[in-house]
Formats: sequence, C-alpha cells, structure tokens
Amino acid sequence: MTSDVIRLENIYKNYYLGKVEVPVLKGINLQIAQNEYVALMGPSGSGKSTLMNILGCLDTVSKGNYFLNGSDVSRLSDNELAVIRNKSIGFVFQTFNLMPRMTALENAALPLVYAGYNHADRTKRAKEMMDAVGLADRMHHRPNELSGGQKQRVAIARALVNNPAIILADEPTGNLDSKTSVEIMTLFEQIHANGNTLIIVTHEDDISRHAHRIVRLKDGEISSDLKNEIITRNGHHAQIQ
Repeated sequence: MTSDVIRLENIYKNYYLGKVEVPVLKGINLQIAQNEYVALMGPSGSGKSTLMNILGCLDTVSKGNYFLNGSDVSRLSDNELAVIRNKSIGFVFQTFNLMPRMTALENAALPLVYAGYNHADRTKRAKEMMDAVGLADRMHHRPNELSGGQKQRVAIARALVNNPAIILADEPTGNLDSKTSVEIMTLFEQIHANGNTLIIVTHEDDISRHAHRIVRLKDGEISSDLKNEIITRNGHHAQIQ
C-alpha cells in the first residue's frame, strides 16, 4: 500500500518587497505518494520554484502545514531543516552545483561527509553510485574534465548517495543538448523504478511526459493535477541495481 511522503495543507508563501507583501503561493493542497513520479510545471512567476524550495526544505511556509514522511516540518529551525534535507531529500539542479576542486567521486560523496560517515564508508558508497550512473571510469576526473551530461550524472549520484526517499530535480536537462537530455531522463526512469519518489520541476513538455503525474501551477495556485495516461498505462521496467 502506498502512503503519502508529502502532504501540503493550505500552503501560503508571501515575500516582501520593502513593506509591500507579495503573495507567491496561495492555498496549495498537494499529496505525493511514495514512489510517485511527478512533474511540476508552470510559466515563469507561477510559483513552481518557490514550491520546490518548500518541498525541499530550502524555504519555509508563511501559512499552512507541510508534512514530510508524516512529520510536520513547517515550523522547524534552519538547522533542523538542514538535517532533514541531508537525510531525506536528494537534489539535482540545472547548473549541476559541483565543487570544482573536487573529483567526481568526492562530489558524489559530499552528503555523506555532512552525515558523519567515515572516509572508507563514504568512498565505498559513492563508488557504488558512480557505477550506477555509468561513470565508473570518470571517478577521479574534476568537473572541468567532464561533459555536461557527465556532470549531471555526478550530481545524480550525489543526490542518491544518502539513499533518500525523495529526489527533487530542478530543470535537470536545462543545460543539456537533446540527446543527452534523453539519456538523463532514461536514468531518472531507472531511479524511479528502483523505488524513489521523484519530483521534477520543468517548463518543457517533452521532459514532463516522462512523469506519471503532471501538476501545473498558475499564479500561485494549482491549475491542474492529472495523471499521464500513456505512461501509467504502459509502465516502466528499467532498474538501477
């Protein structure tokens, strides 16, 4: 039986420009079950990036409740949120966000450093993840020695290394050519097949088509929330070991 890993109840988020209050999210209600594959879509200014930051515990709500794995994280401190982020959520960004002086392997292992793993354990786990994303032969290269697609694979290995329940990807193919984008999206399908809950923020229809469910935002509200009938009918069967 599936259970909700994410539940948003009447979420509002306001920002201030000087003394002027600007509403960005206006009463968002959303449930995402374990092992769902969801695309968040919407035009610039729709609130999708703000919503992703809240889902990823990078930002807090102005009003409402956010339950992550059954616990209300709406009112936690920055330090408490940082612990949850590192333990429960893996991030993949459009700009890769790799440390330039570190090798690919060291980048992939970074979340384990913050989690307190010793050097041997984090190296072993990071090697497993680098192998899983097809970069066993690039472990000791630095980011400037890798292609865009390889950098994103390192970022995906880093996102997976802590075995998080949720993977959040923000425009993960935005800096990649179309062929490499297909390869990365195939990798995400494998990750989903392996049991992760996957949430992708994108403005590209061809990327969102990989998801099983498409949630569209407009002016800070959910304008539609639909199953991707083609995908859910046919299913996926790829697997990362």
